[in-house]
Amino acid sequence: MIRLDTREAGFAAAFDDLVNARREADSDVERDVRVITASVRDEGDAAIRAFTQKFDGHDLDESGWRIESSELAAAYDGLEPDLRAALELARDRIAAYHQKQKPADSDSTDDAGVRLGARWRSVDAAGVYVPGGRAAYPSSVLMNAIPAKVAGVERLVMVTPTPKGEVNPLVLAAAHITGVDEVWRIGGAQAIAALAYGTQRIAPVDVVTGPGNAWVAEAKRQLYGVVGIDMVAGPSEIVVVADAANDPEWIAADLLSQSEHDPSSQSILFTDDALFADSVAKAVDRQIGTLSTKDVARQSWDANGAIILVPDLMAALPLVDRLAPEHLELAVDDPDSLFAKVRHAGSVFLGRHTPEAVGDYVAGPNHVLPTGRRARFSSGLSVLDFMKRTSFLSLGQAGIDAIGPAAVKLAETEGLPAHARSVALRLKS
Repeated sequence: MIRLDTREAGFAAAFDDLVNARREADSDVERDVRVITASVRDEGDAAIRAFTQKFDGHDLDESGWRIESSELAAAYDGLEPDLRAALELARDRIAAYHQKQKPADSDSTDDAGVRLGARWRSVDAAGVYVPGGRAAYPSSVLMNAIPAKVAGVERLVMVTPTPKGEVNPLVLAAAHITGVDEVWRIGGAQAIAALAYGTQRIAPVDVVTGPGNAWVAEAKRQLYGVVGIDMVAGPSEIVVVADAANDPEWIAADLLSQSEHDPSSQSILFTDDALFADSVAKAVDRQIGTLSTKDVARQSWDANGAIILVPDLMAALPLVDRLAPEHLELAVDDPDSLFAKVRHAGSVFLGRHTPEAVGDYVAGPNHVLPTGRRARFSSGLSVLDFMKRTSFLSLGQAGIDAIGPAAVKLAETEGLPAHARSVALRLKS
């Protein structure tokens, strides 16, 4: 963990290093993914079976390629009542939030008599990637599947790795309650390629969403254009802006909520109180030892954690914008005054009683968010990622007479006579 103070010499250079530090995949990952995706494109199911045997340690022909709907229902039925209720609460809250994102069609006629508008429709098919391996996340199923279904996607396909053929019943139960149509036992870059290109068994989709490891993220990046994607996500990150009125144990837990994800995750605290900073640092070290994820959390905190002292919390906000973090907590009495000054963040958590972790599960907004400073230009997953807009217009004689001559002039200026003629022929004079 590094400790910085904005008032000390050398801060600007040290903060630049923090902002620009790379925590993502290297060139070896890019090369490996190109080989994997090309193999799936050319060989289809045979490549999928071989890569699953190699990376997940089971033969799809023996363990089964597809997990049937009856297995999903059985997983749901087998949950403890409290766990089932928690999943259903999360589903309902996430669905309610995303329902409000559905865009409205528009249709109007302007003063020139031209009818203009836009129509929104969902994609026909979408693919959702749900991680396995290090951890399995039913929350990822909810956050990806629900906005797709709210958008109106008719065919929703889930892919998830099953190491040694073992499945996580919580993931299957989440797929059941969100209405996933197909579930396949495949993961990694090969699963993204299967969704993009299609194979003999798996029909291609139009959009692929969901988090994954470096190989999954790189496959999405390389296959964008063959298929739509939500974003290229990197390691998780959190920035907390907190004053000394907070309980340091709370803030330490918030920082560790991201550190425990992955050794490459990043957790940063901005505070205006040096003693509070000390207390948080001690609380982090103390809490790490109690975590089942302590090895990962320790690596992440030691390599990528930071505590930054600022003269006042307003002074932290330009620095926060440079980081453009995935998650931003404003743990103060009046978070809105700070929030008004924030330009770049994936999701913001306002006040002392709003930990980022509640947003991962049951609050409602999506937890699939831009990382690696991409919140400067992109947003979290939404219903719109599963929809596309078609514009339309309609002109009668009065409309084309009103605006057509200008189109003719512009076409002639661009040296496109056929464009000009196609309009001019329709003019009255």
